[in-house]
Amino acid sequence: MASVQPAREGRRSRNAPDGFIIVAVLWILGALATLASIYAVFIIDTATAFKARDARVQAESVIRAALELTAHQVTGQPPSTGQQPGIGQQPGTGQQPGTGQQPGIGQQPLPAERPSSGSFTFRLGNATASVQFRSEASRIDINLAPRELLAGMFASFGARPDDALGYADRIIGWRTKPQPGQDPEAAFYQAAGRPYVPRGAPFPHPAELYLVQGVPPALIDRAMALVTVYAGRAQVDVIGAPPDVLAALPGMTPELLGTFLRQRTLTPQNGQVLLSLLGPAQAQASADATKTLRVTARISFDNGRQTSAEVVIFVGDGNDPEPYRVLSWHDALDE
Repeated sequence: MASVQPAREGRRSRNAPDGFIIVAVLWILGALATLASIYAVFIIDTATAFKARDARVQAESVIRAALELTAHQVTGQPPSTGQQPGIGQQPGTGQQPGTGQQPGIGQQPLPAERPSSGSFTFRLGNATASVQFRSEASRIDINLAPRELLAGMFASFGARPDDALGYADRIIGWRTKPQPGQDPEAAFYQAAGRPYVPRGAPFPHPAELYLVQGVPPALIDRAMALVTVYAGRAQVDVIGAPPDVLAALPGMTPELLGTFLRQRTLTPQNGQVLLSLLGPAQAQASADATKTLRVTARISFDNGRQTSAEVVIFVGDGNDPEPYRVLSWHDALDE
């Protein structure tokens, strides 16, 4: 009996270290499994991020192609990207229209008049883009528009004539540099409890209209689709202007607007005839070509994904080193 007890104690002493080792191994295996799970999540997140980045880069490429083709549409210059034209597009060969001849050295195959609006569709890679462009002068430039035109815009929204003139005065007061020692607009804002005063300089963005004291926000909401800060002229380009902008012209009536729109459908590029139909509204109208365009691109990918962009560009006359310059860019790529 004395020999059995020591044998059992010897077996227990040998099993104790073995159990400790097993527990340690299990802990290590658990830690490795956790690290593997974390690494797998990291790989999935990284792959998702790269996929999203790749989709954005691809969409931006299509938008850039749309801008290049728009510049080609209005100047007659071939796109500088070397992309093949899409559906409904003519190859950018630089040939003179209708002649089949190449232009000579230094010649620019510019059209007689730039189009005020247009649309086209093209395909690039696995995406199809529908593009519309319109002269930015077909909007009302809040930095240059006279009082009558601004008031006409608010009156077309239903504002009373006296109120519409007051709203126009507030906008002009915001953009006008005050005289030294005289700033009635600043006093007006201080009396209203505003923590700021008018800029006293041009609007940098149409959304700054929401800061103008005394103009109802509901009217500004409606005005945002009709105004701009990029037209660079006081008059409205009536060749491409939508009906809502034409209705803002001083002296415009529903009957006159209907007659004008019908004639514009028949002779869309006959500026002199169209201007003559405006009567008293002609003072704030223009039919001249513009170099600033608003481009709207709607892109559909073969996998069903869709996105869009609205870009304002300045298009030169073909002698500039770049075919266009971006003035404003808004897209839905992150939405």
